[in-house]
Amino acid sequence: MNDNFILELKQVGLTASIGLDYLLRDISFKVDRGDRIAIIGSSGAGKTTLLRLLNRLIEPTEGRIFYNHQPIQKIPVISLRQQIVLVPQEPKLLGMTVQESLAYPLVLQKRSQQEISDKMNTWLNRLLIPFEWLERNELQLSLGQRQIISIARGLMMQPQILLLDEPTSALDLGIANHLIDILKELTENKVMSILMVNHQLEITKQFASKVFYLEQGKLEATMSHPEINWQEIKEKLIQTQQNKLDEWGEI
Repeated sequence: MNDNFILELKQVGLTASIGLDYLLRDISFKVDRGDRIAIIGSSGAGKTTLLRLLNRLIEPTEGRIFYNHQPIQKIPVISLRQQIVLVPQEPKLLGMTVQESLAYPLVLQKRSQQEISDKMNTWLNRLLIPFEWLERNELQLSLGQRQIISIARGLMMQPQILLLDEPTSALDLGIANHLIDILKELTENKVMSILMVNHQLEITKQFASKVFYLEQGKLEATMSHPEINWQEIKEKLIQTQQNKLDEWGEI
C-alpha cells in the first residue's frame, strides 16, 4: 500500500451554479509528495476550476477530497490555504506595495520581522527579482512582473502543495526556464508537490513528472513521465480546438 500521497480526489464533481451542466465530473487521482503535475487541456476543459477546488475557493457538489488523509472540509480554511497555496493567472497586489504584498501572508501567520525579511531576501535573490521593485505598486508593474512576485509570495509561505495557474504566460523565456529549474529542485527534495496549469507545452515538458489531461470536465488520461507522448498531446489539443471552431461555425 502506498501511503506516500498527500492529496486524493475520489469521484469529485462540480455542477454549474445555474443549470445542471457539469464543470467537472468523476475526477479521481492522487498526488504524491514531490510530484510535478501538469494539468493540460483545451480552453474551458476545467483546469482552473480544478485548481480552485483544491484549496476550497469553491466546493465540489459530488465526491470527496482528502489532504494528508483528512477530508479537507474538516481542516480550517485559513490553515488549509497556508498549506495548499494557489497562485492565480492574473495576480493582484490588493493596493499594497511589492514589499507589503510579499510580507502579508507571513504577517498574518505572526512570523517575526526577521524571518519575513530573511525569506523575502532569499526568494528575491533566487527568482532574480530586483530589490528596487519593493516600493512599486501594482500600476507600476507589468503582468509578468506581478506573476513572478506572486510566485515569490507563494514560495515564501513554504506550502506543502503549490498550485500554479499559467505562471509563465507573461514571463520572459529565460525567467520562465529559471523558475522551472527552481520548482524541479523543490520537488526533487520532496519539499513540496506542485500542480501547474500551463498551455506552453515546451515549458511544461521541462517541468512535468506527470500529466493530467482534462477535456470537457473529465479526466481523460493520467500519464507518468515514461508514458508521456508530447507530440500526441499537442496534436490532440490542436484537434480539440479545431473541433470547437467547427462547432461555432455551425451555429
